Amino acid sequence: MAQNEAISPVEGAAVLEALFHQSPTGLMVLDTELRILRIKVDSPFLYEASPEQVTGRRVTDVYDFSAPGEVEAMLHGVLESGAPAQGRLVGVRPKGAPGPEYLFSVSACRLEEAQGRILGVLAEILDVTECEKVRARLRVLGSVRERVGETLDVVATCEELVQAVVPDLADIAVVEVVDAVVRGEEPPPSPLGREVPLRRAAFGRSGGEEQVQAHPVGDVRALPFPTPYAQTLTDLKPRLVALGPETPWLAAVPPRAEAIRASGAHSLITTPLTLRGSVLGLMSLYRTDPGEVYDQGDVTLAVAAAAHTALCIDNARRYTREHTIAMTIQRHLLLPQPATQTTVETAHMLVPSATGGGGGFDTFALSGGRTALVVGEVAGQGIHAATTLGQIGTATHSLAALDLEPDELLARLNDTAIRLAQERAALPPGDPMPLRGSCVYAVYDPLAQTCTVALAGHPPPVIAHPDGSTEIPHLPSGPPLGSTEGPPFAATTVSVVDGSVLAFYTPSLLTASQSPETLQRVLVHADRPLQDLCDDVLYRLRNDTRHGDVILLLARTHAFPADQVATWHLDPHPKSVATARTHTQHQLRHWGVDEEIAYTTEMIVSELVTNALRYGTPPVHLRLLRDRTLTCEVRDGNSLAPRLRHAKTVDEGGRGLFIVAQLAQNWGVRYSLDGKTVWAEQTLPPATSPHPQQRS
Repeated sequence: MAQNEAISPVEGAAVLEALFHQSPTGLMVLDTELRILRIKVDSPFLYEASPEQVTGRRVTDVYDFSAPGEVEAMLHGVLESGAPAQGRLVGVRPKGAPGPEYLFSVSACRLEEAQGRILGVLAEILDVTECEKVRARLRVLGSVRERVGETLDVVATCEELVQAVVPDLADIAVVEVVDAVVRGEEPPPSPLGREVPLRRAAFGRSGGEEQVQAHPVGDVRALPFPTPYAQTLTDLKPRLVALGPETPWLAAVPPRAEAIRASGAHSLITTPLTLRGSVLGLMSLYRTDPGEVYDQGDVTLAVAAAAHTALCIDNARRYTREHTIAMTIQRHLLLPQPATQTTVETAHMLVPSATGGGGGFDTFALSGGRTALVVGEVAGQGIHAATTLGQIGTATHSLAALDLEPDELLARLNDTAIRLAQERAALPPGDPMPLRGSCVYAVYDPLAQTCTVALAGHPPPVIAHPDGSTEIPHLPSGPPLGSTEGPPFAATTVSVVDGSVLAFYTPSLLTASQSPETLQRVLVHADRPLQDLCDDVLYRLRNDTRHGDVILLLARTHAFPADQVATWHLDPHPKSVATARTHTQHQLRHWGVDEEIAYTTEMIVSELVTNALRYGTPPVHLRLLRDRTLTCEVRDGNSLAPRLRHAKTVDEGGRGLFIVAQLAQNWGVRYSLDGKTVWAEQTLPPATSPHPQQRS
C-alpha cells in the first residue's frame, strides 16, 4: 500500500473499534452539534449512566465542566479550523453529582470524510487528577520551602507559613506556638502538658472573606482537652478529621465549634510542629469548599511543611534567645545614664540595631577633676559582639586607671584587642567574624579647659561653641582596634571654652545619604538642653538600613570652679613639708571640711610632699581640688615613678606611699612632658561636697 493511500471504510471501522475497545484512555465521538455519538470512559468518576443513555445528548448536558464556555470554544475551534487541540486541562464531574471535581487532559481532532465533509470531533480523555494533585502538592511544598524562614522572627515565620499554604492547601490555616518559644526559651519535650500555654501566632483565610476566629491572633491559652489538637501534641501524630454537626469533641471547645460552623469547615488536618522530640507548636488546616476533601496525600504534604517550618521556628527561637542575651549583656554594660561630673553635663541617644550590634559608650571620672568620654563599637552581632564589647570596656577602664594619655591608652587597647583576636582564632571553627573595632577616647580637663582626643578608626567628634559656630577638628586617626599594621595612634588637644558641646557618635549615625553637617546643623543651637539636642538628631535620622548600633553622646563642658581649687609653689627645702601642712589646714578649714578628713588629708600631703622633696626635682607644686572627692596632688619635675614598698621593721623609710594607700580611697601617678603628678583621693560626705546634686 502506498504511503499516502487512504484506508478503506472497512479498515477505518476496524481502527475505530480497536481504539474503543483497547485504548487505555477514554474516547468520545461528537457530532458537529457536540452531541455524543459514541463514548468510552474508563474512569469511574465519569459514569452517570450507561453509554446508551448519554448517546445523542450534548456533552455539556451530561457533564459539569469547571469552564464550560472554554470547553465549547475549544471544540468549535477544532471543528472550524481543523487544527487539533492538545492536552487541555479540564475540571469535570457528572452533571449534578456532588463531590470533588476531577482533572482530565483533553485532546481533540476533527473527523471528516475523504471528500472533505466534516463529521464531528474525536476527543481523547485522560484522567490526570492524581498527577495534578502531586504537582500541586509539590508546588505548595516548594512555596513553603521558599517563603518560610525568610526572617529570624518566630511570629513572622508562622505568618509566612500561613501565606504559603492558603489557599492551595487550606482554606483556613491556624498556627499556634508554645508561648515560651516565642520568647526564645527552650521548647518543652513531648508529650506537651495540658497546662502549657500556646500563642496563636498566625491566622489566614482564602477569598478575602470576613475572618471568623475562635480566638484572636496573639491570644495565649492552653489547648482544650480532649480534642484532636491536644492529642496531636501528645503523641506527635498528625490527625485527619472529618467535621460535622455530630462531631463529639466539638462540645469541649465551644469557641472553636462556633468558628468551624460559621466558616463551613468540613475537613481538618492537625500537624505538630516538632523538632528532635521537642514541641514547638501546632498547625491546623481546614477545608471549607465542599468540592475539596483532605486525603492522606494532603496529610503527608502537611507533615513535610510542618517539618520545614519547625526547623525555621527553632532557628528564629535560637536567634531570639541569643539576641535577648546579647541585648541584656549590652544593657548591663551601658549605663542607664552616663555619669555626669561637676564640669561635664552629658546626654545620650542609643538606637540598637535589629541584629544586636556591638556599640557602646561610657563616661567616667579621672584624677585631677578630668572626665573620660568614650564611644566605640566592635564588629559582629549577638553574644559575640556583646562579650567582646564587655572585654574591651573592662580593658579601657583598667588602662584609664593608669592615667595613660589617650594615644597611649588606645595603643595598649589595640594590643589587648590583638590578643583577644588570637584567642578567638584558637577557638573551634564557627566564630562569625574577626575581632575588629573602632573607638574614640577623649579626656576633658576642666582646669586647662582642653580636650585631648585620640581615634582608632573612628570619626572625629563635632564641637559646637557657645557663639553658635561648629567645627569638626582635623584629627589623625589610627588603625581600627585589632589591627597589626597601620600608623601609630596620635592624640590632639583642642581648646574648649565654657559651654561648648562635644558630640561623639558611631559611624552608623550617619548613612550614605547624610553627612556630619547634619549633626552640625542641629548643634548650632548648643544652648538647648542636651536631651533635646539628642532627640532632634533622632528625629532627623532617615529610616535607612543601618549596620550597627546608632549612638550619640553629647557632653557640655564647664570650667572647674575657681573657689574649689587651691595651688601652692613649694621651695625645695625640708621646711616646705610643714608649710604644705599649714596651707592644707587653712584651706580645708575655709572649705568646711570635716576635722577627721582634714587630719587624714594633712598626713597624705605630708607624705606626698616629703617624697617629692626627697626623690623628685624642682619645681614642686601642691594642689587641692574639692569636688565630690577631695584630691591632693603634688607635682615635681622628675619623671621617675615612685614605688609602693612594704618596709621592714628595721627600715627607717619606705613607708610613705604605703601610708597614703591606706589612708586614701584611691591614688596614682600621672605623667607629663615636664615631670609627674602623684595624687590621692578621699570621698567627701554629700553635705561637704560643693556639688551634692548632679547637673541635669
